[in-house]
Amino acid sequence: MLILKFILRKLIKLGTLTLIDSYGKRHVFGGEEGLSVTIRFTDNLISWKLVFSPSLALGEGYMDGRIMFENGTIFDLLSLFGTNLENKNKSGMYEFLEPYRKLFRRFQQYNPIITSHKNVSHHYDLSNELYSMFLDKDLQYSCAYFNTPSSDLESAQEQKKIHIAAKLNLKGSQHVLDIGSGWGGMGLFLAKNYEVNVTGVTLSLNQLRVSQQRVIEEHLSDRVTFKLQDYRKLTGTFDRIVSVGMFEHVGINQYKIFFEKLEKLLSDDGVILLHTIGRNTPPSVTDPWIRKYIFPGGYIPALSEISKNIEKTGFFITDIEFLGPHYANTLRHWRLRFKKNREIIKSFYDERFCKMWEFYLAASEIAFRYLGMTVYQIQLTKQSGIIPITRDYIEVSKNKIVTIKK
Repeated sequence: MLILKFILRKLIKLGTLTLIDSYGKRHVFGGEEGLSVTIRFTDNLISWKLVFSPSLALGEGYMDGRIMFENGTIFDLLSLFGTNLENKNKSGMYEFLEPYRKLFRRFQQYNPIITSHKNVSHHYDLSNELYSMFLDKDLQYSCAYFNTPSSDLESAQEQKKIHIAAKLNLKGSQHVLDIGSGWGGMGLFLAKNYEVNVTGVTLSLNQLRVSQQRVIEEHLSDRVTFKLQDYRKLTGTFDRIVSVGMFEHVGINQYKIFFEKLEKLLSDDGVILLHTIGRNTPPSVTDPWIRKYIFPGGYIPALSEISKNIEKTGFFITDIEFLGPHYANTLRHWRLRFKKNREIIKSFYDERFCKMWEFYLAASEIAFRYLGMTVYQIQLTKQSGIIPITRDYIEVSKNKIVTIKK
């Protein structure tokens, strides 16, 4: 407990954290104006676990009832940590540990085809009913685009698809490849609104079944195909390639292979739009709690890790946009919808599962709001002159589709 107390005294300046240990003794940290949270430890080992593996111990402690709340919620506690961590400088320990982080990252990110399928199934082959409890109606499980802070989730996800379509600079009858096609929303949207042909690939059987059924229901079988296939096994060429929320699962050891494959798949006058979570901090390792419970094999890259692999191909980087605040807002909507439907979700699973997802959504929102997580939209071409030299074309395209839909 002594080491944890020392750490919390150094960390908590804004707001107040009251900690009641397993013996009933109260410890108060901070005191400046801000959030006030009171937690209780139900066993005396949790303090040591928090010192040695903070995120894993905090997440598991909440899930297992060893960390209880007497005032506030898990989101409040993570907000308290996030606001205090936001302006902290990296310690010298970071530089000392970096060579070991790099070695561990390579081991952690070993991601051959059979492992990729297993990792994707771990998260995305949960029941579709679960995702319908907190996502929008189109089941967009990626960062939305908020034209205004007051936009609702449905319209923000619609704007995300319009924004991406504009950057693809689509023309009718083109063939679009959607890598990581999810429940089909992006591919179907492009086919319906831009008169393109779409091939989508996913490694989730649940997502495939839903997306294929949607193709039938929306009478698009002549222009849209979804397949259960790893991107590394794709053949042919495509006029446009879009990938939203899939690159996080590629694995750092596969980045070179990923971009080399895209180079083979893209036509000479083609355009790629890669939409991925990223970090504004130097390369690191996947959070241990996230790796264990949510995304085994997943990794959030720094921009430097992406760009150096693009530079080894024949691609031009023609546009990069950062959408971190948009994802913080997206996660807020998901978190509140999950909270609203918590009892229904609990009837599907159990209390521990609900706490696991509460921690995941809350921690993710805090990471994007305070701790340097972001979203990159990276546009690539093989040739110069494919994309207009100003970004005006994006708004022209967006305004055109909005007018048509009205």
